[in-house]
Amino acid sequence: MEIPRAILTSETRNSKPADSERATLHALHAHLAWWGLKQFTSDEAYFQWQRETLSPAEIAALLREVEQKRRGSSAEEVSFYDATAGSNILPVLYSQQYDYYLAIGSRVTERIGKARSIQSIIDVGCGAGILTTFYAREHPDRRFVGIDRSSASIARATEQAKALGLTNVQFECFDLELMPPTQCSDLVLATHALVQAEQDSGVPSRSWNTFDRAGESEPQADFERRTGIGARLDCLNSLLSAQGRMILFEKTRQLARRVPLQRALAARGLGLIEQPELIRYRLVEEIADDGPLYVLGRGGSQQFHWDDSPEPDEGPPFDRTKLKAGSPDPGVPLYENHWPSAQRVWEELRDKRLLKETTRQEPDGRQLHVELGQAEEGVYLYFANTLDQRQLVLVEPASKAMLESYYQEIVDSASG
Repeated sequence: MEIPRAILTSETRNSKPADSERATLHALHAHLAWWGLKQFTSDEAYFQWQRETLSPAEIAALLREVEQKRRGSSAEEVSFYDATAGSNILPVLYSQQYDYYLAIGSRVTERIGKARSIQSIIDVGCGAGILTTFYAREHPDRRFVGIDRSSASIARATEQAKALGLTNVQFECFDLELMPPTQCSDLVLATHALVQAEQDSGVPSRSWNTFDRAGESEPQADFERRTGIGARLDCLNSLLSAQGRMILFEKTRQLARRVPLQRALAARGLGLIEQPELIRYRLVEEIADDGPLYVLGRGGSQQFHWDDSPEPDEGPPFDRTKLKAGSPDPGVPLYENHWPSAQRVWEELRDKRLLKETTRQEPDGRQLHVELGQAEEGVYLYFANTLDQRQLVLVEPASKAMLESYYQEIVDSASG
C-alpha cells in the first residue's frame, strides 16, 4: 500500500532564478538534505523509496492516520502530525513537499533579509520546524519562535534546532486559539496553517451567472466560524506589532475561498503591502495551483488593493475562424473551455437558441445552471455554478447527441 499524495503539496517557480535566489535555493537544498528529505520527479521512484524506507506496518499505521485526519477534527489532525514527526516517517512523507519548501522558504527568507526592521519572527503552524530552522540558519541575527499544536512535532523541532547549534530559535507547543502568547512580533508567518478545512467550498456568488459576492455579513461570518479562520486571524492579529508584517499562504486559490479570506483580513485592518502572488506547486508528478501568497501590514499600502474578481486564466482563446470544423474525429469538440473565461465566450456566442436548461438550488446553498443550445458557431453546452466553476463545450450539429448525453449526465449527477 502507498501513502496518498493528496494531503500534501509543494511548489516550484517558473522563472529562472537570479544569483541571490540561486544561492538561497542552494542553501535550502542543503538544509532539506540535512533533514533527510529527497526531491522526486517520478511517482514510481518516490513510492519505491517509500516502500524501501518504511515497513508495511508503518505504512498501514500512517494510512489510518491519514484517513482519520480527513475527517477534519482538531484531535485527529494533531494525532496525524504527532505520527508524522517520527524520525523514520518524517523524511519520507515530507519529501512530497520538497518543491513547496523551495518556493515558500526562498520567498520568506528573501523578505526577512530585505526588511532590516524585522527582528522577531513567529512561525505559526511550524510543524517539525523544517522551514523555521532554515530561516534561523539564514538569519542568525533575528529571533524566531515556532508554534504548533503537535507536541511530537515541537519535540522534534527542538531536537533538530539543538543538533544544528541554533540559539536564535525556540519552539512552543500550544493551540493558538486557546493559548495566545503575550509577546508581539515584527513578522508573523502562517503558511498552510490557518484554513484547515480544505474541502470547504467557501462563499457562493450571488447567482450562477456572476462572480460577485454580496456583502452580507452572515455568509462571511459563517465561513470564518466553520473554517476556524476568524478566531485564528484574531489571534494572529494580536501577535503583530504596530508596524509589523504578516505573510500568509493558504489553500484559498478558488475565488469562493479567496474572497472571504480577503474580506476577513480587511475587516481586521490588514492590507496589502505587495501584489499577491499566485503560486503553482508540485506534488512529485502532480501539479496544483495554490495561494495567493499575501504580504500584509496594518492599513497596507495605497498602491495595492483587494481584488475580488477571477484571476486571469489560461482558458483557450476563442477564434471563430479557427474552430476545428470538419474534424475527422466526431468526438473532438470544436471548442472546449473549463476556465472562468468560458462565461465570456458563452456570452459572445451569436444567435443563441435555447434547447434545454436546468437551474436549481442545492441544499448546501450552491446554485447551478446547465443549458444545451444552438448558436451560429454550433451546438453548445454551458455549465456554471455559484462556486465559480464554468464550462463551455461547442460541437458540430452532427454531434448534438453527444452533448445531449453530457447534459443529462450533469443534470443527473447534480440531482444526486
